[in-house]
Amino acid sequence: MSQPTPKPIEPGELIELALGVISHDKFPLLASIDGDQPRLRPVSPVKSDRFTIYVANLRSYHKTQEIAANPKVELCYMDEGHNQVRLTGVAEIVTERVLLQEIWDGNALLRQYLRSIDNPALIVYRIVPHQVRYMREWALEYHDVPFS
Repeated sequence: MSQPTPKPIEPGELIELALGVISHDKFPLLASIDGDQPRLRPVSPVKSDRFTIYVANLRSYHKTQEIAANPKVELCYMDEGHNQVRLTGVAEIVTERVLLQEIWDGNALLRQYLRSIDNPALIVYRIVPHQVRYMREWALEYHDVPFS
């Protein structure tokens, strides 16, 4: 059996292909570092602004301590066709009240669970990318996505 040949990707397609994967995967995997041990878990982003991703979190979660110690993280998205986007960046805490309010107003689960935008348990991270890579299903080759 011969190895499949992946369909070529035009550089001009990369942004739309990557954004398509991000829009289809509702539970990407977030990688962080716990000392010298990588940790991986599914998350549910509360907002995406192209390749800047916002993730809500609770202060009591262990990933809060991990990100405080080392804010370098990676998100991995995959769609039903096994196309991947890997977004490598830095997580920073969102403090802008207008942005927090927009996220709060758009997320019924946050409102139901936390009851108030001022609940001290709530943290929202903005993951600002420094690298975005796209891989077509089983192509075994990543393509850098121009994101800025």
